[in-house]
Amino acid sequence: MKKHLSAVLASALALVLLMSACGPAASNPTNTPGNPDPKPSQQQDTPPTDQPVTITYSNYNASGGNEETLQKMYEAFHEEYPNITVEIETIAYNDYFTQLQTRVSGGTAPDCYELNIENFAAYANKGALAEITGVDFSGLDETSLNAFNVDGKQYGLPGKFSNVVLFYNKDLFDQAKIDYPTADWTQDDLQKAAEAIRALGDDIYGYYQPLTYNEFYKVVAQFGGSLLNADKTEFTINAPENVAAAQMMADRILVSNVQPNEVQMGGIGDWDLFMSGRLGMMPTGIWAFNTFAEGCKFDWDITVEPGKEQKATHFFSDACVINNASDKKEAAATWITWLTSSDKAAAIRIEAGWDLPAIKDQSTLSAYLDITPPANRQAVFDSLNYLVVPPVIEDYSLMSDIIGQKLSAAAAGTLTVQEALDQAQSECQAQISLK
Repeated sequence: MKKHLSAVLASALALVLLMSACGPAASNPTNTPGNPDPKPSQQQDTPPTDQPVTITYSNYNASGGNEETLQKMYEAFHEEYPNITVEIETIAYNDYFTQLQTRVSGGTAPDCYELNIENFAAYANKGALAEITGVDFSGLDETSLNAFNVDGKQYGLPGKFSNVVLFYNKDLFDQAKIDYPTADWTQDDLQKAAEAIRALGDDIYGYYQPLTYNEFYKVVAQFGGSLLNADKTEFTINAPENVAAAQMMADRILVSNVQPNEVQMGGIGDWDLFMSGRLGMMPTGIWAFNTFAEGCKFDWDITVEPGKEQKATHFFSDACVINNASDKKEAAATWITWLTSSDKAAAIRIEAGWDLPAIKDQSTLSAYLDITPPANRQAVFDSLNYLVVPPVIEDYSLMSDIIGQKLSAAAAGTLTVQEALDQAQSECQAQISLK
């Protein structure tokens, strides 16, 4: 997947140990339905934005190709707010959270910065983030906005969002003489198509979805299961629905072999396998569009991910947050509000093909549909009806590591699926408190 959550969350949780609360802490993070009502600003210790002010902003999303896009956004912002200068710092994802942890604990964090959805709760609960007030949230997508709402208070604005769709190689479907996937496909339909494509040759595979934590929690949702009970007080890792989900994923590697094992992958990645023309289908993020458009020498398209009992697909979002220790909160709020919700910023992001702005304005988003390939970009928006977020808890990193290790053993055949999930359940119960 796009993000390596274990490394990120290890940093986030180290933060918990290193940093003392620097403001009112938010407890028991919950996503609150609906948008909070805009309130008059309570940030009285900040200079007014009609006076010259310089703020610092750190991010990781622009690294690797969108540094110029972010700079273009800032230039458009500065035209509207000439008194606010933003010093932008773009850091590679693998280094970002280690540096941020050190700076927050040392009192040198930027005025505003970027956080991902998985470690947001750890920062919010320790008082590192300022509540965002005096801001009109009405133009932002509610699902994205609520992901960064804690007990009715907004501690982050969604900078963008992305999701996952099913990519497929149309040429391989044509060779196998089978119909292309549709939005009403189930996992059973996918399996039949994957078997037909696998039959085309020894080095051709029907499907790729690694048996990892990040894929598992989504497939669990498709089977109607969950890793925690409703109020997050008990683990339900080895519930029957979850066992059935993991068994299906493992069987595709070990039984039908429609999915290659590690030896058959030969050291290449899933994207490379797809671009080589040897893979029929794979679920991955919409951030692959530009890479596949340049690298695939065959016809390909997308559709909504298949479900089982129900559909479910990944939701990724990153928050723009304000440092609770900053003395320039008002200017920081002005910048991140413009960055996340202005029409100009959204248009620049769409033109660059840099994920999707988390806005409601369909007229702005419509330009996204005109970009090809893929032809069926509507599937991106159709998938928004089925988004699921990871079950974030304070010890998320430890939980995901334990489950991920056991799933890896099941994928290799060294543990049965039942043994793997039973052990994961036991170890999580022993090592993690949900109270």
